[in-house]
Amino acid sequence: MTNGRAMAARADHDTPTRRRWGEAREILIVFLLAVTAILTAWCGFESSKWGGQMSIQFSQASGARIQSVDFASASRDARAVDLAIYTEWVLATARGDSALADYVSDRFSPDLAVAFDHSQAGGQELASPFRDPSYVPAGTEEAAAASDRADAKFDAALQSNHRGDNYSILTVLFAMVLFFTAMSQRSTSPCAGWFLLGLGIVVAVAGMVILATFPVLI
Repeated sequence: MTNGRAMAARADHDTPTRRRWGEAREILIVFLLAVTAILTAWCGFESSKWGGQMSIQFSQASGARIQSVDFASASRDARAVDLAIYTEWVLATARGDSALADYVSDRFSPDLAVAFDHSQAGGQELASPFRDPSYVPAGTEEAAAASDRADAKFDAALQSNHRGDNYSILTVLFAMVLFFTAMSQRSTSPCAGWFLLGLGIVVAVAGMVILATFPVLI
């Protein structure tokens, strides 16, 4: 009888304690669910923003690539015109027609004129000015600059895509937090419930630490 009353008294004492621990766990569960829901929504928002940034950068890369092609085409056209004019100068010079040669040379483009003067100064009268480093037909530098911009925008778009994927992966991590938290509510064993909740907290903290390292796009 004495042992029975002692066990009953202990059970009565444990009931309020167990209830308080249960209430504390419920409060912690609600808080963790709310925080996880907010973080999941934030990751979805950032993933969407980086996806939009990626699309913009790919479009800019495409536009710069088109500009590069246009400038390169203009450069080829300028080179073809300069080559045709220079050919006439070579033919006039070969015939000894200095008047025609002077007439043609006066109509060299500025780029060809600079390279022609350099080639003449080198002591080789008929050396091709097109092989001179000073010969840079119009559009050549612009084509190179546009190509560099296109490469830079393309690389930036790939980086934005990677960042968006990182945020998407993080939503999976926070989904695990929701899973462990929900399972802790369904557990009939207090120890198992606390274990699952603790596991959810650990995963949530790890996710928040990783999230803090990600760049933010507003």
